[in-house]
Amino acid sequence: MGLRRRIADLRRPWQPGHALLAIPLALIVAITVAGVLAPAHIHLGPLLVVAPAITPSFAGPRMTALVGALAVIAQTVIAMLRGGLTANHQVQIAALTVISLLLVIFCAQRERRTRELARVRSVSEATQRVVLRPLPHRMGPLRIASLYMAAEDEAHIGGDLYAATRTATGARLIIGDVRGKGLTSISDASVLMGAFREAAPRCATLLELAGTLENSICRHLADHGAHFEAPGDLHEHFVTALMLDIPDGDPRTQMVNCGHPPPLLLREGRVTALYARDAEPPLGLCDLPRTGLTLDTFAFEDDDTLLLHTDGVTEARAPDRSFYPLAERVAQWSGSGPEALLQHIRDDLLAHVGGPLGDDAAMVVIQRSPRLLPANPLRKIIDSDGLHHATAGALDAEAALPPSPDRE
Repeated sequence: MGLRRRIADLRRPWQPGHALLAIPLALIVAITVAGVLAPAHIHLGPLLVVAPAITPSFAGPRMTALVGALAVIAQTVIAMLRGGLTANHQVQIAALTVISLLLVIFCAQRERRTRELARVRSVSEATQRVVLRPLPHRMGPLRIASLYMAAEDEAHIGGDLYAATRTATGARLIIGDVRGKGLTSISDASVLMGAFREAAPRCATLLELAGTLENSICRHLADHGAHFEAPGDLHEHFVTALMLDIPDGDPRTQMVNCGHPPPLLLREGRVTALYARDAEPPLGLCDLPRTGLTLDTFAFEDDDTLLLHTDGVTEARAPDRSFYPLAERVAQWSGSGPEALLQHIRDDLLAHVGGPLGDDAAMVVIQRSPRLLPANPLRKIIDSDGLHHATAGALDAEAALPPSPDRE
């Protein structure tokens, strides 16, 4: 097995780091020749440490060990040609050997951490596919685009969530924000997403769906209450959520808001924040008595655009500590399609912050476009920034379709 692995390593394709190996090798040759030819009172052998010292910047532990061994051999050659292994030369050789071994250990640890990071990335990507599935680009007369921006480095998912599903009369969507970060927030988000996917198609009303999600979150928190560090931690876990019921053939759209930022309605260049009539507490505050969830209704007409977002967008701060003015900025892009609108907001948000976000941020753009045909789903791709969108060719083909009364 070891022989096969060595043969496989030899067959690996040539990498740019292999060409850079010529630099430390050339240094060893040059320093060796100069050390042999230099006057007796000048000792250039210690400079050989430069060769193994620069090798870890482009090579792994094996290459570093090879360069270190060659440097030790070169140091020995210099000593032999300049009168033998004196005590001074022996100390130089020993020091070079120790430094080379330390560099090899450093490279091995770095490669181990790189492999661990690769595994963490793969798990994160798998978690994203399971918990935060890409939203469909089309759902009846709706065009949908979504964007997720995680605050944690190398993370693909956090406590923000969104989902959409079809019902007998239209589409149901949810966007939410789990309090906190890390694995606990992902666990709470996965519970809510699973409950939504199961209950959304079969609940008769949006109020029934909200009650079902509330019960699921409370059961989850009760089952895991023993894992919290203090009894009061249970009350610090909750989820803000916004649920929408959008019929296919009726502009009257229903909304239930449980402590979530209001959505923005873009219509003819104007931006309106859709506040709930009565503020409802977030989901998961199980001991808090509820007076009953409130159902709000608003008109979502043809060519209107809805922007759903989490507080990670509106609470993003610039270096001067000012919040991101989402409603003000989005007005200038009100004529853009869902994908273009999200891209504009993303670029402007990052420019406003001037660095990484302080909290996870999620956005969903929904545009009612009655000209869409109920054709096969468009092929979707996900770019490195987490933006779900259709390919340009598919959108061009969709835009080229002639008007038809069948496009509902």
